Amino acid sequence: MKRHYHLLIIDPQNDFCDLPPPAAPALPVPGAHQDMLRVASLIERGGAGLSAITVTLDSHHRYDVAHPTFWHTAEGAAPGPFTQISAADVRAGRFAPRDAAALPRVLSYLDALESAGRYQLMVWPVHCEIGSWGYNVHDAVRAAYNAWEEGRHAVVAKVGKGSNPWTEHYSAVMAEVPDPSDPASQLNRELIASLAQADTIYITGEAGSHCVKATTEHIADHIDPRKLVLVTDCMSPVTGFETQYLEFAQAMQRRGARLAASAEVLPELLANAESKQ
Repeated sequence: MKRHYHLLIIDPQNDFCDLPPPAAPALPVPGAHQDMLRVASLIERGGAGLSAITVTLDSHHRYDVAHPTFWHTAEGAAPGPFTQISAADVRAGRFAPRDAAALPRVLSYLDALESAGRYQLMVWPVHCEIGSWGYNVHDAVRAAYNAWEEGRHAVVAKVGKGSNPWTEHYSAVMAEVPDPSDPASQLNRELIASLAQADTIYITGEAGSHCVKATTEHIADHIDPRKLVLVTDCMSPVTGFETQYLEFAQAMQRRGARLAASAEVLPELLANAESKQ
C-alpha cells in the first residue's frame, strides 16, 4: 500500500546558500548550495513517491529585533553581525534599541526569551528581507518542486515565518516568544495537522543548527518523533555552530527520529512510487 511521505524543506532561500559569485547571499551557510542541489535531485528523481511537499520561508523586515538596524551600542554604533545581546547587556546600557520607546517591550522580550532557555538573542545580518532576491527560493529547488506541482496537479505548501519584528522565529511551528496579539507567531496548528497525516516526514533545509533544529524540535513535541527522518546531507550548520547541530541530531535520534542520507531516502521514495494505491 502506498505510504504518505511528506517532504519538509526548511528555508531553502538564496540568502542562506553559499552560491558562487556573482551571487551575494547575506548569510551563506557553508555547504547549503550542494544541500539544495541534493534536495532538488530527490524531488526530480523520487517525487512520484511523495504525497506532499511543504516549504518554509524565513520572512523578515529590514527593521527586526534580530537585525543590526534595531540596535545601537553605548557608543552609538550598530552592533556587528553575530553579536549576542542579553537582558543584562541592555540593563547595563551596553546595547539599546534605536527607538528608545521600545525599551520596555524589548526587556520584556529578552527576559521571556532567556527564561525559555532555548536561545539568547542573536543579531544576524539583514537577511531574507521580504521581496528581495535573498528571500527567493534556490533556483534548482524551485524548478524541481514546480515540476512536481505540474506533474501531480498539486500545490507545494508555503509557510512564512518571521515577519513579526518583535520576536525571533527560527521554528516554522511557532516563534521563540509568541506575541499574544499576533496569531502568526503562535502555534501553527495547520502545519502540525498537515504533517501529522504523514507516515514519514523527511526534513531538509537550512540551517541545521538553527531553523531546522528549532522546527524539528517543535514538530517532535506534537508528532511522534519516530515519523521524522533528518536527511543529513540536505542540511548544514551555520559556521561556529557545528556542535549545536550535532547535539541536536543526536538528541533527535534519541527521541526516535532517524538520520539518513539522501542516497538512502531515494530508494524509499522510488519504492513508494511503485506501490499500489
